[in-house]
Amino acid sequence: MAGMRAMVVEAPRRPLVERQLPDPRPQAGEVLIRVHACAVCRTDLHIADGEIPLHKRPVVPGHQVVGVVEETAGRRFQVGDRIGVAWLAFADGVCRFCRDGLENLCEKGLFTGYDRDGGYAELVTADERFCYPLPSGYPYLSAAPLLCGGLIGFRAWRMAGPAERIGFYGFGSAAHIILQVARNGGQRVYAFVRSGDREAEQFALERGADWAGASLEPAPEPLDAAIIFASAGELVPAALRAVRPGGTVVCAGIHMSDIPSFPYSILWGECVLRSVANLTRQDAYDFLELAPTIPIETAVETHLLRDANLALDRLRSGAIHGSAVLTIA
Repeated sequence: MAGMRAMVVEAPRRPLVERQLPDPRPQAGEVLIRVHACAVCRTDLHIADGEIPLHKRPVVPGHQVVGVVEETAGRRFQVGDRIGVAWLAFADGVCRFCRDGLENLCEKGLFTGYDRDGGYAELVTADERFCYPLPSGYPYLSAAPLLCGGLIGFRAWRMAGPAERIGFYGFGSAAHIILQVARNGGQRVYAFVRSGDREAEQFALERGADWAGASLEPAPEPLDAAIIFASAGELVPAALRAVRPGGTVVCAGIHMSDIPSFPYSILWGECVLRSVANLTRQDAYDFLELAPTIPIETAVETHLLRDANLALDRLRSGAIHGSAVLTIA
């Protein structure tokens, strides 16, 4: 049967399966994209591992999609345009959250690689209103990680507020991108990694961190804010202990293991603990405009589409420093 190659989640806690699927067709207002690359996100891992419930089964994961418009049933893009697709695939624009500028919380929101098939495939369709022109000068492999690691990290960074000293707990795809945003803003960056992971410490220092050390150890000085990129709930009390009175801790992931109980005293002092959920299109526009002015550079480890399970295994084990990207076209 003719069609496209795709890696598919058919059941949670099982390896992705390579399938030949019918070529998708764009509906009104959509574009058909020939995928060149798709970055691998920890959310993909949560979906594959059953840590968040499947909304669509089977589903093609992947929401950091970059490629070329092959066909359009809309008006915004032309055939041949280089565009990207991120996590937010649809918002209705009329619910109370959308009206308040919080389309990331839309009551009818849909998400790429979760509710709609994503970019672990040769072709993907997307609502043109939720696609983004890629910054000029960025090759596909370098641009792909910007579409979630960059976008979600950027939203989390803005929610952290003004901070002279900021800590990043977990130093992977998002952190190595947002470190460059923070340094560009004159912030001191402290990278917290798994205990004993000297390679991760070295990677963080090479990327520009002012300090790197074990995630459950005390910070070398009080932090103004901290962002938790890792999915380990035990990091929440650690980060609260690391920030000064009035400091902010932002949980940036879609899933986290249970947070252990902690004494009220480490929250008292007007500390703020909050989460980030999804992203808005405005986050994307702002970040993709900023990225080439810094310019942000992404460290990538490439894998063929058929090796998506290997990429997920390496992400699961903490072996990837930077971003894993699937090469497709």
